[in-house]
Amino acid sequence: MKTIIADAAWDGRRLTRFLQKALPAASMGQIARFLRLGRVKVDGRRGHEDTVLGKGQRIDLYVEDEWFAAPQREDPFYSKIRPKLTILYEDAHVMLLDKRPGLICHPDEGEKVHTLLTYAQAYLYQKGEWQPQAGSFAPALCNRIDRFTGGIVILAKDEEALRAMDAKIRGREVEKYYLCAVLGRMKYPEGTLRHYLLKEPNQKKTTVLRSPQPGAKEAVTYYRAVDERDGLTLCECLLGTGRTHQIRAQFAAIGHPLLGDTQYGSAKQNERYGRVSGQALCAYRLIFRFETDAGCLSGLDGLTVQVRDVPFVRTYFPDVVIPQPDNAKE
Repeated sequence: MKTIIADAAWDGRRLTRFLQKALPAASMGQIARFLRLGRVKVDGRRGHEDTVLGKGQRIDLYVEDEWFAAPQREDPFYSKIRPKLTILYEDAHVMLLDKRPGLICHPDEGEKVHTLLTYAQAYLYQKGEWQPQAGSFAPALCNRIDRFTGGIVILAKDEEALRAMDAKIRGREVEKYYLCAVLGRMKYPEGTLRHYLLKEPNQKKTTVLRSPQPGAKEAVTYYRAVDERDGLTLCECLLGTGRTHQIRAQFAAIGHPLLGDTQYGSAKQNERYGRVSGQALCAYRLIFRFETDAGCLSGLDGLTVQVRDVPFVRTYFPDVVIPQPDNAKE
Protein backbone atom coordinates (compact mmCIF):
# COMPACT_ATOMS: atom_id res chain seq x y z
CA MET A 1 0.00 0.00 0.00
CA LYS A 2 1.19 3.51 -0.85
CA THR A 3 -0.26 6.80 0.41
CA ILE A 4 -0.06 10.06 -1.54
CA ILE A 5 -1.32 13.47 -0.39
CA ALA A 6 -2.86 15.53 -3.18
CA ASP A 7 -1.11 18.89 -3.57
CA ALA A 8 -2.56 22.11 -4.98
CA ALA A 9 -1.98 20.98 -8.57
CA TRP A 10 -4.69 18.30 -8.16
CA ASP A 11 -7.29 20.52 -6.52
CA GLY A 12 -10.51 20.17 -8.51
CA ARG A 13 -9.16 17.50 -10.85
CA ARG A 14 -10.49 14.00 -11.42
CA LEU A 15 -9.13 11.00 -9.54
CA THR A 16 -8.62 9.10 -12.80
CA ARG A 17 -6.15 11.72 -14.08
CA PHE A 18 -4.27 11.50 -10.77
CA LEU A 19 -4.06 7.71 -11.08
CA GLN A 20 -2.68 7.99 -14.62
CA LYS A 21 0.18 10.07 -13.18
CA ALA A 22 0.68 7.97 -10.03
CA LEU A 23 0.49 4.60 -11.83
CA PRO A 24 2.36 5.14 -15.11
CA ALA A 25 2.57 1.40 -15.82
CA ALA A 26 -1.22 0.95 -15.66
CA SER A 27 -3.58 1.37 -18.59
CA MET A 28 -6.94 3.10 -18.19
CA GLY A 29 -8.53 -0.34 -18.21
CA GLN A 30 -6.31 -1.44 -15.34
CA ILE A 31 -7.06 1.77 -13.42
CA ALA A 32 -10.80 1.15 -13.87
CA ARG A 33 -10.28 -2.37 -12.49
CA PHE A 34 -8.46 -1.03 -9.39
CA LEU A 35 -11.36 1.36 -8.75
CA ARG A 36 -13.93 -1.41 -9.27
CA LEU A 37 -12.10 -3.68 -6.80
CA GLY A 38 -11.92 -0.91 -4.19
CA ARG A 39 -8.13 -0.71 -4.25
CA VAL A 40 -8.16 3.11 -4.33
CA LYS A 41 -9.43 5.03 -1.31
CA VAL A 42 -9.72 8.80 -0.85
CA ASP A 43 -9.67 9.88 2.79
CA GLY A 44 -10.59 6.31 3.73
CA ARG A 45 -13.53 6.06 1.33
CA ARG A 46 -13.70 4.09 -1.87
CA GLY A 47 -12.70 6.12 -4.92
CA HIS A 48 -14.72 6.21 -8.13
CA GLU A 49 -14.09 7.32 -11.70
CA ASP A 50 -16.07 10.52 -11.15
CA THR A 51 -14.33 11.38 -7.85
CA VAL A 52 -12.93 14.94 -7.81
CA LEU A 53 -9.92 15.57 -5.61
CA GLY A 54 -9.24 18.41 -3.21
CA LYS A 55 -5.93 19.77 -1.96
CA GLY A 56 -4.67 17.82 1.05
CA GLN A 57 -6.76 14.71 0.52
CA ARG A 58 -5.14 11.34 1.23
CA ILE A 59 -5.14 8.77 -1.55
CA ASP A 60 -4.39 5.20 -0.46
CA LEU A 61 -3.36 2.86 -3.28
CA TYR A 62 -3.62 -0.86 -2.53
CA VAL A 63 -1.74 -2.00 -5.63
CA GLU A 64 1.51 -3.82 -6.37
CA ASP A 65 4.77 -1.84 -6.63
CA GLU A 66 5.18 -2.71 -10.31
CA TRP A 67 2.38 -0.32 -11.27
CA PHE A 68 4.22 2.71 -9.88
CA ALA A 69 7.19 2.43 -12.25
CA ALA A 70 6.83 3.42 -15.89
CA PRO A 71 8.20 0.97 -18.44
CA GLN A 72 11.72 2.04 -19.37
CA ARG A 73 11.61 2.30 -23.12
CA GLU A 74 14.11 4.44 -24.92
CA ASP A 75 12.43 7.25 -26.77
CA PRO A 76 13.79 7.28 -30.35
CA PHE A 77 13.48 11.08 -30.63
CA TYR A 78 14.62 12.54 -27.29
CA SER A 79 17.34 9.94 -26.68
CA LYS A 80 19.29 11.03 -29.78
CA ILE A 81 19.20 14.81 -29.26
CA ARG A 82 22.27 16.54 -27.81
CA PRO A 83 20.76 19.30 -25.65
CA LYS A 84 22.57 22.62 -26.16
CA LEU A 85 21.52 24.54 -23.08
CA THR A 86 22.90 27.25 -20.84
CA ILE A 87 21.19 26.66 -17.50
CA LEU A 88 21.26 29.64 -15.14
CA TYR A 89 19.13 28.10 -12.41
CA GLU A 90 17.40 24.78 -11.79
CA ASP A 91 15.35 23.23 -9.00
CA ALA A 92 12.72 20.51 -8.79
CA HIS A 93 10.06 22.66 -10.45
CA VAL A 94 11.65 25.17 -12.84
CA MET A 95 14.66 25.89 -15.03
CA LEU A 96 15.89 29.33 -16.09
CA LEU A 97 17.60 29.09 -19.48
CA ASP A 98 19.78 31.56 -21.38
CA LYS A 99 18.52 31.35 -24.98
CA ARG A 100 21.06 32.28 -27.62
CA PRO A 101 19.99 34.65 -30.43
CA GLY A 102 18.90 32.75 -33.53
CA LEU A 103 17.35 29.84 -31.62
CA ILE A 104 13.56 29.63 -31.71
CA CYS A 105 11.65 28.89 -28.52
CA HIS A 106 9.06 26.41 -29.79
CA PRO A 107 9.02 23.84 -32.59
CA ASP A 108 7.23 24.97 -35.74
CA GLU A 109 6.56 23.58 -39.19
CA GLY A 110 10.11 24.26 -40.32
CA GLU A 111 12.06 23.16 -37.23
CA LYS A 112 11.32 20.39 -34.71
CA VAL A 113 14.72 19.57 -33.21
CA HIS A 114 16.83 22.71 -32.81
CA THR A 115 14.53 24.65 -30.47
CA LEU A 116 14.89 25.71 -26.87
CA LEU A 117 11.89 23.66 -25.73
CA THR A 118 13.05 20.50 -27.52
CA TYR A 119 16.53 20.79 -26.02
CA ALA A 120 15.07 21.29 -22.53
CA GLN A 121 12.70 18.34 -22.84
CA ALA A 122 15.52 16.12 -24.15
CA TYR A 123 17.70 17.21 -21.23
CA LEU A 124 15.02 16.27 -18.69
CA TYR A 125 14.27 12.99 -20.48
CA GLN A 126 17.93 11.96 -20.53
CA LYS A 127 18.20 12.98 -16.88
CA GLY A 128 15.32 10.64 -16.03
CA GLU A 129 13.02 13.43 -14.82
CA TRP A 130 10.46 13.20 -17.61
CA GLN A 131 8.92 10.47 -19.73
CA PRO A 132 7.23 11.63 -22.97
CA GLN A 133 4.29 9.26 -22.61
CA ALA A 134 0.64 9.90 -23.40
CA GLY A 135 -1.20 11.69 -20.61
CA SER A 136 1.91 12.98 -18.82
CA PHE A 137 2.65 16.70 -18.39
CA ALA A 138 5.20 17.91 -20.90
CA PRO A 139 7.68 20.51 -19.59
CA ALA A 140 6.60 23.89 -20.98
CA LEU A 141 7.97 27.41 -21.42
CA CYS A 142 6.38 30.08 -19.22
CA ASN A 143 7.50 32.98 -21.41
CA ARG A 144 9.00 33.40 -24.85
CA ILE A 145 11.27 35.85 -26.64
CA ASP A 146 11.82 36.52 -30.33
CA ARG A 147 14.09 34.27 -32.36
CA PHE A 148 16.88 36.85 -32.66
CA THR A 149 16.55 38.12 -29.10
CA GLY A 150 18.76 36.45 -26.52
CA GLY A 151 18.20 36.04 -22.81
CA ILE A 152 16.30 34.31 -20.04
CA VAL A 153 13.38 31.98 -20.68
CA ILE A 154 11.57 30.17 -17.85
CA LEU A 155 10.65 26.50 -18.16
CA ALA A 156 8.18 24.73 -15.86
CA LYS A 157 8.88 21.07 -15.15
CA ASP A 158 5.37 20.35 -13.86
CA GLU A 159 1.84 21.68 -14.15
CA GLU A 160 1.83 23.20 -10.67
CA ALA A 161 4.90 25.29 -11.52
CA LEU A 162 3.42 26.37 -14.86
CA ARG A 163 0.23 27.62 -13.22
CA ALA A 164 2.09 29.37 -10.41
CA MET A 165 4.62 31.07 -12.70
CA ASP A 166 1.89 32.20 -15.08
CA ALA A 167 0.11 33.84 -12.14
CA LYS A 168 3.31 35.55 -10.97
CA ILE A 169 4.10 36.90 -14.43
CA ARG A 170 0.54 38.17 -14.92
CA GLY A 171 0.62 39.72 -11.45
CA ARG A 172 3.86 41.61 -12.26
CA GLU A 173 5.71 39.79 -9.49
CA VAL A 174 8.56 38.93 -11.87
CA GLU A 175 10.62 41.97 -12.94
CA LYS A 176 12.01 41.64 -16.47
CA TYR A 177 15.08 43.68 -17.42
CA TYR A 178 16.47 43.99 -20.94
CA LEU A 179 19.60 45.48 -22.47
CA CYS A 180 19.42 46.98 -25.95
CA ALA A 181 21.65 49.00 -28.25
CA VAL A 182 19.74 51.76 -30.05
CA LEU A 183 20.80 54.01 -32.90
CA GLY A 184 21.56 57.60 -31.94
CA ARG A 185 21.86 59.49 -28.70
CA MET A 186 18.89 59.55 -26.35
CA LYS A 187 17.58 63.05 -25.65
CA TYR A 188 16.91 62.13 -22.03
CA PRO A 189 19.25 59.77 -20.15
CA GLU A 190 16.28 58.08 -18.50
CA GLY A 191 12.55 58.10 -18.84
CA THR A 192 9.33 56.22 -19.53
CA LEU A 193 8.02 55.18 -22.93
CA ARG A 194 4.23 55.03 -22.89
CA HIS A 195 2.33 54.11 -26.04
CA TYR A 196 -0.56 52.00 -27.30
CA LEU A 197 0.33 49.01 -29.46
CA LEU A 198 -1.94 47.52 -32.07
CA LYS A 199 -1.11 44.07 -33.44
CA GLU A 200 -3.31 42.87 -36.27
CA PRO A 201 -3.50 39.05 -36.71
CA ASN A 202 -2.01 39.06 -40.21
CA GLN A 203 0.63 41.72 -39.62
CA LYS A 204 4.20 40.99 -38.62
CA LYS A 205 4.80 44.48 -37.23
CA THR A 206 3.16 46.16 -34.27
CA THR A 207 1.66 49.61 -34.86
CA VAL A 208 2.62 52.23 -32.26
CA LEU A 209 -0.06 54.79 -31.33
CA ARG A 210 0.13 57.88 -29.13
CA SER A 211 -3.44 57.62 -27.84
CA PRO A 212 -5.93 54.83 -27.07
CA GLN A 213 -7.69 53.11 -29.96
CA PRO A 214 -10.02 50.09 -30.10
CA GLY A 215 -7.94 46.91 -29.97
CA ALA A 216 -4.73 48.69 -28.93
CA LYS A 217 -3.04 47.76 -25.64
CA GLU A 218 -1.06 50.12 -23.44
CA ALA A 219 2.71 49.54 -23.43
CA VAL A 220 5.01 50.93 -20.74
CA THR A 221 8.81 50.67 -20.78
CA TYR A 222 11.14 52.30 -18.25
CA TYR A 223 14.65 52.95 -19.57
CA ARG A 224 17.99 54.44 -18.63
CA ALA A 225 21.03 55.06 -20.82
CA VAL A 226 24.03 53.06 -19.61
CA ASP A 227 26.68 54.13 -22.16
CA GLU A 228 27.17 55.90 -25.49
CA ARG A 229 29.69 54.96 -28.16
CA ASP A 230 30.08 55.45 -31.90
CA GLY A 231 26.56 56.68 -32.50
CA LEU A 232 24.94 53.99 -30.34
CA THR A 233 23.35 54.11 -26.91
CA LEU A 234 23.23 51.14 -24.58
CA CYS A 235 19.97 51.18 -22.62
CA GLU A 236 18.68 49.12 -19.75
CA CYS A 237 14.91 48.63 -19.85
CA LEU A 238 12.41 47.45 -17.26
CA LEU A 239 9.12 46.23 -18.68
CA GLY A 240 6.02 47.77 -17.17
CA THR A 241 3.90 45.68 -19.54
CA GLY A 242 4.66 42.71 -21.75
CA ARG A 243 3.48 43.35 -25.30
CA THR A 244 4.63 41.82 -28.59
CA HIS A 245 7.77 43.60 -29.89
CA GLN A 246 7.29 46.22 -27.18
CA ILE A 247 10.87 47.48 -26.81
CA ARG A 248 11.64 47.25 -30.53
CA ALA A 249 8.51 49.12 -31.59
CA GLN A 250 8.62 51.81 -28.92
CA PHE A 251 12.26 52.81 -29.44
CA ALA A 252 11.72 52.91 -33.21
CA ALA A 253 8.68 55.12 -32.67
CA ILE A 254 10.79 57.77 -30.91
CA GLY A 255 13.44 57.70 -33.64
CA HIS A 256 15.89 55.24 -32.05
CA PRO A 257 15.45 51.79 -33.65
CA LEU A 258 17.49 48.95 -32.23
CA LEU A 259 20.81 48.14 -33.83
CA GLY A 260 20.29 45.35 -36.36
CA ASP A 261 16.48 45.60 -36.35
CA THR A 262 15.51 45.88 -40.02
CA GLN A 263 11.84 45.22 -39.29
CA TYR A 264 11.33 48.42 -37.27
CA GLY A 265 14.43 50.19 -38.62
CA SER A 266 16.24 49.87 -41.95
CA ALA A 267 19.27 48.04 -43.32
CA LYS A 268 20.75 51.36 -44.48
CA GLN A 269 20.82 52.73 -40.92
CA ASN A 270 22.91 49.73 -39.85
CA GLU A 271 25.45 49.73 -42.69
CA ARG A 272 28.23 51.49 -40.78
CA TYR A 273 28.20 48.80 -38.08
CA GLY A 274 28.90 45.91 -40.42
CA ARG A 275 26.96 42.68 -40.48
CA VAL A 276 24.60 42.53 -37.49
CA SER A 277 22.68 39.28 -36.99
CA GLY A 278 19.29 40.22 -35.56
CA GLN A 279 18.36 43.02 -33.20
CA ALA A 280 20.67 43.99 -30.33
CA LEU A 281 18.30 43.01 -27.54
CA CYS A 282 18.74 40.70 -24.56
CA ALA A 283 16.39 39.70 -21.74
CA TYR A 284 19.31 39.75 -19.36
CA ARG A 285 17.90 39.83 -15.82
CA LEU A 286 14.91 38.55 -13.82
CA ILE A 287 14.08 39.54 -10.26
CA PHE A 288 11.45 37.54 -8.38
CA ARG A 289 9.55 39.68 -5.86
CA PHE A 290 6.55 37.66 -4.69
CA GLU A 291 3.79 39.53 -2.90
CA THR A 292 1.42 36.57 -2.69
CA ASP A 293 1.79 32.89 -1.86
CA ALA A 294 4.20 31.26 -4.33
CA GLY A 295 3.59 27.59 -3.52
CA CYS A 296 6.21 25.42 -5.20
CA LEU A 297 8.04 28.55 -6.44
CA SER A 298 8.74 29.93 -2.96
CA GLY A 299 12.46 29.17 -3.31
CA LEU A 300 12.68 31.83 -6.05
CA ASP A 301 11.35 34.69 -3.91
CA GLY A 302 13.88 37.52 -3.65
CA LEU A 303 16.21 35.90 -6.18
CA THR A 304 17.95 37.74 -9.02
CA VAL A 305 19.02 35.65 -12.01
CA GLN A 306 21.16 37.14 -14.76
CA VAL A 307 22.87 36.04 -17.96
CA ARG A 308 26.66 35.76 -17.84
CA ASP A 309 27.41 37.42 -21.18
CA VAL A 310 25.70 39.72 -23.69
CA PRO A 311 27.55 39.45 -27.02
CA PHE A 312 26.48 42.78 -28.51
CA VAL A 313 27.53 44.61 -25.33
CA ARG A 314 30.93 42.94 -25.52
CA THR A 315 31.25 43.91 -29.21
CA TYR A 316 29.94 47.49 -29.29
CA PHE A 317 30.46 48.61 -25.68
CA PRO A 318 33.71 46.87 -24.66
CA ASP A 319 34.27 49.14 -21.65
CA VAL A 320 30.95 48.26 -20.04
CA VAL A 321 31.09 45.59 -17.36
CA ILE A 322 27.75 44.12 -16.33
CA PRO A 323 28.12 43.24 -12.64
CA GLN A 324 26.62 39.96 -11.45
CA PRO A 325 24.26 40.31 -8.48
CA ASP A 326 25.42 38.76 -5.22
CA ASN A 327 22.77 36.04 -5.34
CA ALA A 328 22.96 35.34 -9.10
CA LYS A 329 22.76 31.62 -9.86
CA GLU A 330 25.39 30.11 -12.10
